Amino acid sequence: MIQYNAEAFQNGQILLIDKPLHWSSFQAVNKIKWLLKKHFDLKKIKVGHAGTLDPLASGLLIICTGKSTKQISELQGQIKEYTGTITLGGTTPSYDLETEIDQTFPTEHITEVILDEARLSFMGTTEQRPPIFSALKKDGKRLYEHARKGEEVEIATRPITIEEFELTKTELPNVDFRVVCSKGTYIRSLAYDFGHKVNSGAHLSALRRTKIGDFDVINAVTPEEFEEQVLKAIAQDN
Repeated sequence: MIQYNAEAFQNGQILLIDKPLHWSSFQAVNKIKWLLKKHFDLKKIKVGHAGTLDPLASGLLIICTGKSTKQISELQGQIKEYTGTITLGGTTPSYDLETEIDQTFPTEHITEVILDEARLSFMGTTEQRPPIFSALKKDGKRLYEHARKGEEVEIATRPITIEEFELTKTELPNVDFRVVCSKGTYIRSLAYDFGHKVNSGAHLSALRRTKIGDFDVINAVTPEEFEEQVLKAIAQDN
């Protein structure tokens, strides 16, 4: 239960924020930090998030305040659930809609059986190569910095675990999905690799994070709703 007072936020609280589409995780953290400083007259307060969400993804962002920021690494390690859409027939350099389609592929041969066989091939622990358009560091620079300069870099694969992978709706070229996965899984890479598995190409066209461990997005609020709750609590105290 969130307590809306300066001392409680400094002592540490965990906030479940439903990050809007097109916001960066950094923007969401800054917004919450600004609201807390403004409405509770705080000169400074620690605020951080437990797991980045890309600007083109919406959904659950866990934001920790004050002493609760010490729990961030523990929260980041929990399993995550996502829903979204994979669009077959075209790839993009970023594996999502951040960049334009660079290659097109046939989709006429794709059947439900082919899709299901591809889905099953990702279950369990496998090796995944992160996308070049990511914040991982290589030679002291973020990978996306190399990508934007057109630099070729070797990206090592790393183990990830897919616990559940369900195809919830198919209207080619779009395939809706739900996936439960380990920390460090790139859903963009999963979409790209899925395209290869069905002898086509693919990119991620929609993504929403729905769960982190036991935390569910149904219990989250948007930054605007959070501010409304803060103002309501302050009004009741006065």
